[in-house]
Amino acid sequence: MLKTALKPQWIAFLIFVMAAAAVFAWAGKWQLERAILSSQPVNTESEIVVPLEELQVPGVAISEIAGGHMTEVTGYLAAESYTLLTGRLNYGESGYWLVGRLITPVGSLPIALGWTPDEDVAQAALAEFNAAPAGVEKLYTGRFMPTEAPDVPDPGMDPLSENTLSVASLVNIWPDFAGPVYEGYLIDSEAPPGFDVIESIPPMNEGAVNWLNIFYALEWIIFAGFAFFIWWRLVKDAYERELEEQEQAQGQVN
Repeated sequence: MLKTALKPQWIAFLIFVMAAAAVFAWAGKWQLERAILSSQPVNTESEIVVPLEELQVPGVAISEIAGGHMTEVTGYLAAESYTLLTGRLNYGESGYWLVGRLITPVGSLPIALGWTPDEDVAQAALAEFNAAPAGVEKLYTGRFMPTEAPDVPDPGMDPLSENTLSVASLVNIWPDFAGPVYEGYLIDSEAPPGFDVIESIPPMNEGAVNWLNIFYALEWIIFAGFAFFIWWRLVKDAYERELEEQEQAQGQVN
């Protein structure tokens, strides 16, 4: 059988089979890489700072791409528009967010300026910021987050207190509010004196393994093995035909 396999036509066919198997193996590797990439949890694209105008427009629900994306926007802080959010966690510790109204060329959005665990510091800063005139226009950088649902304060708390960053709730307490508003808020990457920068967690992919890609990868591996099987089977058939022809020739001679 080895003599048959070494014939030029079968060597040429083996080279073709090896090339086809290499293509099948590459296709299987590509499918396996897709399955592995889909299971990786970190969304690195969200950490590239993109202008807010390119991510989102006011008055429209935040897209999956825009939610949690790092962004930058030029604007100024409106006067007398600051509020405190209670019960906000920062690296596992409960405290207060100082939130203002950022006015941009195309609309307004809440901006979470900083966090503190000290209520006295938070209240003093709230009074100071609300007594100050409107801020100077500058570039703000941070993570753009979807609006949160409004929540009713717990019994015994100030009924006007806020513990969620709900855009719909804040627009009702902003003085002289008018114009379009974003359906999200910005977590500032800097913080005022006396406050800590708010913890900002990148969005995570679900990290589920794509079993369909794995199944396709196994299919391509099977195809590669089947190509060699076909070559072996054809060579064996040719060898068996040669044996039959030799036996028939010897019978005729006898």
